[in-house]
Amino acid sequence: MNKNYYAILMAGGVGSRFWPVSTTDFPKQFHDMLGSGDTLIQKTFSRLSKLIPVENILILTNERYNDLVLQQLPMVKQDQVLLEPAMRNTAPCILYASLKIQKQNQDAVMVVAPSDHWIENENEFSKNLQQCFDFCQKENALMTLGIQPTFPNTGFGYIEYDKSDANPIKKVKQFREKPNYETAKLFLDSGNFLWNGGIFIWSIKSITEAFEKFQPQMNALFQQGSESYNTTNEKQFIHNNYQNAENISIDYAVMEKAKNVYVLPATFDWNDLGTWGSLHDKLEKDNNNNTVVNAQVILENASNNIIRSEAKKLVIIDGLNDYIIVDNENVLMIYPKSKEQDIKRITEMANKL
Repeated sequence: MNKNYYAILMAGGVGSRFWPVSTTDFPKQFHDMLGSGDTLIQKTFSRLSKLIPVENILILTNERYNDLVLQQLPMVKQDQVLLEPAMRNTAPCILYASLKIQKQNQDAVMVVAPSDHWIENENEFSKNLQQCFDFCQKENALMTLGIQPTFPNTGFGYIEYDKSDANPIKKVKQFREKPNYETAKLFLDSGNFLWNGGIFIWSIKSITEAFEKFQPQMNALFQQGSESYNTTNEKQFIHNNYQNAENISIDYAVMEKAKNVYVLPATFDWNDLGTWGSLHDKLEKDNNNNTVVNAQVILENASNNIIRSEAKKLVIIDGLNDYIIVDNENVLMIYPKSKEQDIKRITEMANKL
């Protein structure tokens, strides 16, 4: 294990599109969404710990999830859990974690990874990550792992790289916003566009210099706490100042402004598990394309459904096609998969009842 390798595990999201399983009090990263026996955050932590020392993996999450993190990751100490007192997108929390790491180890290289993604072939993931670490130790580079697009997805941002670049690690030409369907098809046909999966790699030197250059106000705010980081005074400083940071993503704050941005096209299969439909795509299916998580089922005239229940409940379905069927404690949801983009709105309605 290389003591200079660090990870920031992003675990503060709510995952509202996975309601009613994912809730504000118990979001999707703390659930076994795949029926594998491990929660998403446990799977992600395990994957990262193959390359990174356990004590060098920091968990970034909201204050309300502190106990959940410690319950599900008993190998983690409290000082590895960085608690956000306010929701401020990804740039402020990455800067906060980076300044903590910088104070510990100025030779650090680190990966920033979401806690709720699905990655198949973890050995390939480790190889890709090692390649990025090697590059960032030698070069002043801000790196991302780009995902090979498999269809014209309009729900992801894209990374464009120079077609003529024959190197395995490509110089990024530009980041592109979520496209409409026609534009997404053009991206796919071009062959030099990748999905932006939100996995970033850089040296501590490169990222702190980038924040200093592109986000001087935010950098100045967090630098005020430099004496307190990794001490008993850190919590109070963050509590008093964190909410004053701009609510901005790392993409907008740094990556889209910098010129030293590189991408490695990933060689592992990936899914952001953003919706019930994306979960259905990744799980084993029966002969009628139904996916079942936890439930025992009797299915007749049923196809293309995802069915999830707690505690091996018997679920009997006849005549449903292309539906999301979720039985979770005091909520039963039977909802067309074609309308899953409305689940966020339904969640808001349900919360008012």
